[in-house]
Amino acid sequence: MTIRIGIMGYGNLGKGVEYAITQNPDTILAAVFTRRNPDTVKPVTANVPVYSASDILSHKDEIDVLILCGGSRSDLPVQTPEMAAAFNVVDSFDTHANIPMHFANVDKAAVSGGKVGIISIGWDPGLFSLMRLYGNVCLPEGKDYTFWGKGVSQGHSDAIRRVKGVKNGKQYTIPVDSALERIRSGETPELTTREKHTRECFVVPEEGADLKQIENDIKNMPNYFSDYDTTVHFITEEELERDHSGIPHGGFVIRNGKTGADSANTHVMEFSLKLDSNPEFTSSVLVAFARAAYRLNSEGVSGCKTIFDIPPAYLSPKSHSELISTML
Repeated sequence: MTIRIGIMGYGNLGKGVEYAITQNPDTILAAVFTRRNPDTVKPVTANVPVYSASDILSHKDEIDVLILCGGSRSDLPVQTPEMAAAFNVVDSFDTHANIPMHFANVDKAAVSGGKVGIISIGWDPGLFSLMRLYGNVCLPEGKDYTFWGKGVSQGHSDAIRRVKGVKNGKQYTIPVDSALERIRSGETPELTTREKHTRECFVVPEEGADLKQIENDIKNMPNYFSDYDTTVHFITEEELERDHSGIPHGGFVIRNGKTGADSANTHVMEFSLKLDSNPEFTSSVLVAFARAAYRLNSEGVSGCKTIFDIPPAYLSPKSHSELISTML
């Protein structure tokens, strides 16, 4: 079995998907679709055609699963339902509050086309969501905690770059060590956002910019920094490129729970990730779920699915008997 995967979009995530496809024995990159000039996009994989996104429907017979690598938060709410009517699709839609609406839109389209759409795949939402589910069902009397970082928040970095006087910048989300250790010891406190995470900003100012004003604007930005202890460092463009060119990330999902008579025994479940490259790891997860989308659709399944709905065995290129003999 060889699964022909198409990529919609070729930024950091799209490039990561291409590399992930080459690491799997049963997947090939069949085509790349872009809103840019196709002549400017050069996949690493030899002889892979690059088409305009506007021509995608004329190539649907060449694609078993389409992985959507939207370039902005506004892309996937439109692209995924549109594409799910014609392709099996996988996306990384990550606006948690809007997932129910996105699910409904993709489900309607996928059912109408007889296709499978798997949404919100990655690590949060995605693997972290699944770990929260496992924690809740294994320890029904308990409390969940999710910490992110240390890592680059691309959304918060974009917010920094929109501040007047800022030429470039990156923001790191950092868990508060004392809070993390309390949770790992089995405590179940109520923690504010400020008590769980800090934010560290590395900013390249424009020449002659008011540094105090930039720092004030960042620290008081609602929905991004005002609820956190935030540190702002001013650096040069060269320092930013030298020391902050990567996109690392990671985090922890912890479930603390009680069992036994009078809830006498405490248990701590923890799942963690430490990622050198957020988009490359997310890409690897997307490719595994593309395999599941293809298998489900081959069995006659259609409609929208989330990580909660996918049998783990459908993610692996190994046969069921191989999984039982080597991993169970």
